Amino acid sequence: MKNITLSAEESLLEQARHIAQSRHKTLNSEFREWLVTYTARNGNAESYEALMKSLNHIQSGGKYTREQMNER
Repeated sequence: MKNITLSAEESLLEQARHIAQSRHKTLNSEFREWLVTYTARNGNAESYEALMKSLNHIQSGGKYTREQMNER
């Protein structure tokens, strides 16, 4: 694991520590969980963009009216 240094206002850090403590966790563990979530979101966006590129050849046939979309 790599150590990093972050800067934040002292009052904000104190609030964050208080929240982490109420969850029976450390601020470090909360940050690591946030980092996993943060990086996963980016991965999801990249996966979505790759999927859209791979489906680029598919055409919907144009715009549909509400009535056409609700036909059964």
